[in-house]
Amino acid sequence: MALQGTPVRYRLLLAVCWAVAAGSAAGAEVVPPPSNLDYSFIQICTLNWTWNPPPNISSSCNLEYASNIVINEVIQDKKKWSKDLFRVTDAILDEEMRFKVRSECRHDNTSEPSPWVETSLLPKGIPGTAAVDLSCVWHNLEYMACTWRPGENASSDTNYTLFYWFDGLKNPKKCSNYSTDQGIFGCVFNFTFPEVITISILIRGDSEEVRPVCAIKYPTTLVKPATPSQVTLSKINDKIDVKWSESETFTKGCLLYEVKYRNGDLDTGRIIPSEENSVSIAGIDPNSKYIFKVKAKPKHDCYNSEFYSDWSEEKTIGEKRDSTISLVLIITIPLIVAVSTIVLLVYLKRLKILILPPIPDPREILKRMFGEQNEDSQSYAKDDSMNAYDKLIMEEEIHSLILTETSETPNSEKENR
Repeated sequence: MALQGTPVRYRLLLAVCWAVAAGSAAGAEVVPPPSNLDYSFIQICTLNWTWNPPPNISSSCNLEYASNIVINEVIQDKKKWSKDLFRVTDAILDEEMRFKVRSECRHDNTSEPSPWVETSLLPKGIPGTAAVDLSCVWHNLEYMACTWRPGENASSDTNYTLFYWFDGLKNPKKCSNYSTDQGIFGCVFNFTFPEVITISILIRGDSEEVRPVCAIKYPTTLVKPATPSQVTLSKINDKIDVKWSESETFTKGCLLYEVKYRNGDLDTGRIIPSEENSVSIAGIDPNSKYIFKVKAKPKHDCYNSEFYSDWSEEKTIGEKRDSTISLVLIITIPLIVAVSTIVLLVYLKRLKILILPPIPDPREILKRMFGEQNEDSQSYAKDDSMNAYDKLIMEEEIHSLILTETSETPNSEKENR
């Protein structure tokens, strides 16, 4: 790639001339600066800075070079003297990246280092449109999941594309499994290469106005194990054994575990570390309920990661006695027994009456029989006397009625005549 801007060359030449003149005035020889400083992309996020040695250098000069990377007037990466005519660095795409180099005849007290020569890698796109807060997690040594937010100046319809590359790939690969959740972009790609030291990630927009951004990630620091599964509990006397399945993707001995358990419904509990996929807890209360869960973390001997797995689902063993329920049972059970006894006695009394009815007294039977007959005779006699009296009255009324009709008939005949 060509050197950025001829005005920079003119400034460099003026600086060289000034340094040479100043060195001559002081009586010390100034070493000429390197020439033809340039850069090129090795991969998506890797730059190779190259230069040529200064001309007309004495063979007795032990020529070496020093270089700096400057961003926002702050030195980011200083490299001490080296004989190499190149330097490989990570690319910074969302800000101006300046590269400076100078030469010196080392261990020569009669010469002065050359002035700095520099070139810049200028960012493309509109400021504030680059993706921000890039974060990646290597899940269970199986896949990499990266998330980021859009830049503050990016439009709402901006789409981003993620590319990745690591040593062993011929060309960068494009991530295709994208997602968006509440303004957060994400992409997942398969990654099962535990020997990879670094991975380069490039995120750019779908237009030239969106500024690209590069990041170098170290996979071994991003490892997050899967959640422990198949957690089983077994209880023998006053001891509980907890077991879970081993990971199939991690080398044996590369995971540490934490088992958390609590008694009953308490919020706080105890954590027990373990290097194996099982623990035994002695001295438990046989009358209590215990709740367990497990999580895993990579061992630093294998992966320098601080990510824990998610907690496993809680498993419960045992039952906790409730003192309130016991008190209620103590009061209720005797009361139920007493009421049941009373009901049973009443029922048995009624049952006895049905099965063995009382034997009636013959004297009472005879008394009731003859007493009822006398009452019937008296009632019948009384009814007969009343009937005779009524009958006599009725006859007299009929007789009077006949006499009256007979006396009225002759008078009517006389009037008709």
